[in-house]
Amino acid sequence: MSGTYEGVREETFTALRTQLQEAAAAFSDGPGALEGILLGLVDDVDRAVREPLEIFPVCHHSPASAVAMARRLREKQPKVVYLELCEDMAPLLTELRNCRLPVAVQAFASEVDGFPPEWSPLSVVAPITEASAEYQAIAYALDTPGVELVLVDRSSDHVFQWDARGRPAAPPADPGAPPAEEEAALHGEAVGLEIGDLRPRFAELEEHLLRHGRVRHWSEWWHQYVELPLGDSDHDTYRQVMLLIGSLFRRLAPGDPHRVRVDEDRERYMWTRMREHLAATGADPADCLYVCGAFHAASRVAEFGVHGTDTFEIGPRTATTWQHGLIPSSHAAIEAQFGLAAGSVSIAATLWAKNVKRTRVEPYRLAGQAGTKKTRVKKTVAVPAPAPAAPASDQLTGFLQRPPALDRLDEAELLGWSVDIVRAARRNGYLASTADAIAVFETSILLAGMRDRAKPTPYDFRDAAVTCIEKDTVPGRRDVRRLVDIMMGGDRIGQVGYDALPPLARDVHDRLAPLGLKLQQRGVQRALLDVAGRPELERCSDVLWMLRHLLPHGAARPIMGERRLGERSLQESWDLALGTHQRALIELGYEGVSIEQVLEQRLRRTAYAPQATAATVLRCVEEATLYLRSRRLADELGTRALEVLSAERNVDGAPEVLRRVRALLAYYRTSEPVLPPWIESFATTGYAHYCTLLPTAFTDDDATVRHVAAMLGFLFSMESLALSLGCDRTQLELAVAQSHPEDPSKTALLWAAKTHLGVLSRADLGAKCDELLGNPLVVPSYPRYLSGFVHALEPVPGLTDFVVEAVSNAFARLPDPVLLPWLPTLITTLRSGGAELAPLLIREAGRIFPGRLAALDEWVPPWRDRPEPEAPYAAPRTGGAGGCALLAAHPGACDAVAQLLGCDGTWEPVGSGPSGAVLISAYPATAAALGALMAVP
Repeated sequence: MSGTYEGVREETFTALRTQLQEAAAAFSDGPGALEGILLGLVDDVDRAVREPLEIFPVCHHSPASAVAMARRLREKQPKVVYLELCEDMAPLLTELRNCRLPVAVQAFASEVDGFPPEWSPLSVVAPITEASAEYQAIAYALDTPGVELVLVDRSSDHVFQWDARGRPAAPPADPGAPPAEEEAALHGEAVGLEIGDLRPRFAELEEHLLRHGRVRHWSEWWHQYVELPLGDSDHDTYRQVMLLIGSLFRRLAPGDPHRVRVDEDRERYMWTRMREHLAATGADPADCLYVCGAFHAASRVAEFGVHGTDTFEIGPRTATTWQHGLIPSSHAAIEAQFGLAAGSVSIAATLWAKNVKRTRVEPYRLAGQAGTKKTRVKKTVAVPAPAPAAPASDQLTGFLQRPPALDRLDEAELLGWSVDIVRAARRNGYLASTADAIAVFETSILLAGMRDRAKPTPYDFRDAAVTCIEKDTVPGRRDVRRLVDIMMGGDRIGQVGYDALPPLARDVHDRLAPLGLKLQQRGVQRALLDVAGRPELERCSDVLWMLRHLLPHGAARPIMGERRLGERSLQESWDLALGTHQRALIELGYEGVSIEQVLEQRLRRTAYAPQATAATVLRCVEEATLYLRSRRLADELGTRALEVLSAERNVDGAPEVLRRVRALLAYYRTSEPVLPPWIESFATTGYAHYCTLLPTAFTDDDATVRHVAAMLGFLFSMESLALSLGCDRTQLELAVAQSHPEDPSKTALLWAAKTHLGVLSRADLGAKCDELLGNPLVVPSYPRYLSGFVHALEPVPGLTDFVVEAVSNAFARLPDPVLLPWLPTLITTLRSGGAELAPLLIREAGRIFPGRLAALDEWVPPWRDRPEPEAPYAAPRTGGAGGCALLAAHPGACDAVAQLLGCDGTWEPVGSGPSGAVLISAYPATAAALGALMAVP
């Protein structure tokens, strides 16, 4: 009996082989490569059909595969389901019932061990929709008692072990599609895994199919020539056709050798795992079902089948620690990741609903599945599948010879589509009317006829809508193509339920519960925090500020309120979109159990990175103080900033170092009884460090005037603290004396520094500027000197009035032929190099210049209104005693001075003594000394 059965099995596809041999001989003038390919296709199908362990070939997110899977599961009732999915993702599948599909199962690793560091972070996702065969298998296995679900594909670690970085991850998307919206980025840069990668890997083959099928994209070809014909087919026909397609693409399009090698290794891996499970559990292969892509079902590796060879060795995993979870997905994200046509997954979801209704197949849904309608579940008794009494008959011959069934035109459905798209277009700003609806209706029928289709497909309707409604410009956010995709089913966006979230995400939702918002909903919600009236909201404020730092822009955006060192807002207003950015929040849960832990880890990682600068570490110190209020972490990172500053040999980060250390120093002086030891050491070390680098920075072309000004600002502002801690001011004076810049802006900066140190007086500084303006050769570069003076306001803000004077003198003294050519240079120089210092100049100019236009004509600049020194009084030369007569007439003043000095004397008669001139001539030293003291010429 067994021999007879095997003989019958060998004769299953004899008729088909004979026809293919005749066709190969007729088309190729004799047997050859074509005959080998055609017969090889039948051999692949025959081999898979004969396998004792039933192989169920599927295509990713295919409604026909999902319907066939649901039907077969109810017929066969397998006890073991082997599924092509990463084996380390198995514990997550039970959490699918807490989510609203579509979602993606994710494996994530933020720190790598065994992979190149530049690959970090690693991420693998496997999207799951309701209209997919894998979801039907998962729902059946998890909700049916006594059924075991076994994932047999390589682990997430092996995905990257076998990965060749730098190769395109997915075929290119439709070039005519509009730009992707934010929903298309829900998967980030993760590597996508799909069950059933059925797409030709040979460009010429795909082009041939699209051209002869009169379609533009592979998704449309699959919908027209596979989905629709197989929607109502029986199990044997579906299985054999899918195996034939998988074998066809393997044999005609070998594709990239590396990718083919990876595919074959995956097949060896899966069959090895299945044989290990069968041997360990003693399960009967007849009670098992292997769900895999049709491409892998038609495998020709030696390890294929339950009786295959056991020569494949599965390598160990690396030491990388993987985190697993569920993240929200969407139709657009699936299409973008796997190179499908825009709207194809939404159309597939619509077709799935129609197939379920038409075929009356009861699909499987996880009990308590979120986002699905509650239906009355019929209690059915699982009946074991009867043993096959005969092999499956040849269904390929009839399927290939039978002409395609032409669906009759459903005018009501097409008319409804036309009315709906016009209504949607009008809501989005298009000037559409009833005439456009009629035009879309007729054009859809016309396009379908031109493409040899009796019934317009959704793709035909979309092309017709674009042709009839789309204008030169898109008035709204969405174009007509996108409106059709939404109308056909919409871009469903999944959501991970609270119970399926990682501990960190649940903790965030619990801590933000006092806000009273539904944070899991998509969209932007406004949160108002009255911290003064409700002190308990201060903790919510802390969480929101940390989320703003950790999550992408837009997840938590402050509208009112700010957080700076030493300041806390009494009222805050936030725009929150945590539901929209749920994936980013979930991925935070892979890094720690609380947002404080994640933030501390990230700050440490940033501070101790090899490329970290002193400015970067100081920013980490500030953030640790602002968000974590951790003195311990701030002191540790401050010590790290001191180490990094000592090792730096350039001054690129000097401006940010100055700004941040000033803010931290002001904060500690007002909030702490004593300064932290690290900031005192930072002041002394920075003082010596920048004094050492100052002469080089003045002459270095890579160091801009802004960098040098920041160095001087650090030295001058930290001078009092550094000197009190033991530094020597002579070091700064020597550094300034050793600086000899050639650049005009740096020269002006050096003059300002010398003025601050007292080496150069302001009168001499003004004389230098007058000398520059008087030299025709230097006038063209005078704006650069002014730029240096403007930057000097950072270290020497007391020169603000002098800078205003220098600019005003330039405008007053230079003629228009000289002034106008370098005026644009002056403006661009000040805008690019001194924009943050311009308010100082504007405020000082507003104080000096008149406030009214009428007063400008009579206004005299204060630097011109300084009083001239008075000339010494010269007494008239007259005969007689002169001054002596005056003293004799009023002797009281002289008597009082003599008494004060203790001198006794008598007055002589007028004219008897020497005159004052004779006395001065006799004793000139006193007059000369007095004249020198009073600086009288």
